[in-house]
Amino acid sequence: MDLQLHSETHQLNGKVKITGSKSESNRLLILQALQPLLKIDNISNSDDTVVLQEALKSQESIIDIHHAGTAMRFLTAYYAVQPGKTVHLTGSGRMRQRPISPLVDALKFLGAKIEYVENEGFPPLKINGQKISKQEVQIDAHISSQYISALMLVGSSFSNGLKIHLNGKITSLPYLKMTAQILEKVGVETIFEDTYIQVQSSTIKAKNIAVESDWSSASYFYSLAALSTSAEIELSTYHKSSLQGDSLLVSIYKQLGVSTTFKENSILLSKEKITTLNELRLDLNSSPDLAQTIVVTCFGLGIACHITGLHTLKIKETDRLLALENELTKLGATISVTSDSLSLAPSSQIHKNIAIKTYEDHRMAMAFAPLALKVPMVIENAEVVSKSFPDFWKNLEDFKIYHKILP
Repeated sequence: MDLQLHSETHQLNGKVKITGSKSESNRLLILQALQPLLKIDNISNSDDTVVLQEALKSQESIIDIHHAGTAMRFLTAYYAVQPGKTVHLTGSGRMRQRPISPLVDALKFLGAKIEYVENEGFPPLKINGQKISKQEVQIDAHISSQYISALMLVGSSFSNGLKIHLNGKITSLPYLKMTAQILEKVGVETIFEDTYIQVQSSTIKAKNIAVESDWSSASYFYSLAALSTSAEIELSTYHKSSLQGDSLLVSIYKQLGVSTTFKENSILLSKEKITTLNELRLDLNSSPDLAQTIVVTCFGLGIACHITGLHTLKIKETDRLLALENELTKLGATISVTSDSLSLAPSSQIHKNIAIKTYEDHRMAMAFAPLALKVPMVIENAEVVSKSFPDFWKNLEDFKIYHKILP
């Protein structure tokens, strides 16, 4: 489904209720599967979370998680520690190109039985669940925080807990802190040091946890506010003391002319004049999922940017650095990328009616959509947003950014 987008106003006013964080929901679902007394409210309605829920309920021997990267990592660890359960865990063509060997190696060291079905180091996997008795493991920390979070979550069910030694610089640190804070919330004691994480063995008592709304989903409305002439956008449900690293949006978009006011259970985004800003320089090693939205915002504002810490983007749903370079160049940008950074020159013009390829990546579709405030454009395969934000196009219509399905 390709959508043609156009805007009938540059003045935005309205309210949006965004469902629970995919990242929080998926962590809590694994903990709930390990400790069934846990209850979860405001769970995400994203494809990734639905896929994970269905997999955890399934009695089938073949589990297909499609494009859901978090589900692949978390379920690999979960099934590995389920004695007597054997599953064939697979996914989409792109998923079978995304490395998983650091997690598999760590689990096998602990005593798990996992085989690569096709290519060494990549899904699909044959997993024979085992009772784990070892208490310590080491893992490279610079590739994906989800490998480590997966170990932390299942480690809480080990009879003696789990100590995870971290090798190298940690990437996406806020996501590991989120995992630790969620564990603490449900009663699992954790110790988080620079070089190791200790997860204590614990039985979760009955708890009801409400999931905060997703900050990465909020990023697209920050971009809309920044690209508007005036904006008052209220988003719920958000809190000032968030577990999510992507709440970094507040300070980043302050530089791009968007102020954030925290209310009791929501935030109000307001358009302000940008103070002198020749170039936005950021290290997004801790929050790389924000990169696409921020770069597109800067392009729409005609501001240069230089962003580092992006090495994980090359192993996401697509090579996001290459995808950004391709699609922004079509719109008239001057952009260059390396294996872990991106540089954008200031632009004074945006080409109209360009078709943006999304590469089966939800964030490509949503990151580029706010540019419809500036020029009419086409988003190819727009249904991909259901991976994390099924109501996205409907929400844009509430701000008079309309879409037409192309034949």
